[in-house]
Amino acid sequence: MLQHIRSPTGAAFFDSVPAREEEQMTTEEMAVKITEVEARSKSNTKRIDTMEERQDNFDKLVTSVEVLATKQETVETDVKEIKSDVKALAEKPAKRWDGLVDKVVWALLAALIGFVLGHIGIG
Repeated sequence: MLQHIRSPTGAAFFDSVPAREEEQMTTEEMAVKITEVEARSKSNTKRIDTMEERQDNFDKLVTSVEVLATKQETVETDVKEIKSDVKALAEKPAKRWDGLVDKVVWALLAALIGFVLGHIGIG
């Protein structure tokens, strides 16, 4: 057991010297305590090794996720480009059709005007 000692200011602190001789540990008791501490130390070492291995695995996982995120951004950009290209290709035949219809309408209008002018006698 530790003994309470008062400092000159009146503050209490503990002296590391046992209060009585019968409270001192025997060699066998110290050996038992040392064995317990060594066993606990080995157990803690194993636990620390396991935690370090888990941390290494976690670090690898984080790196993999970062790589996947980067690849996803690249794929996303590529998909946007492909969508833009497909949209442009889809609009091209529609523009051709619109141009063809526009020319047919103008041709019919010109034929109608020519027909009317021919009947009137101007042509």
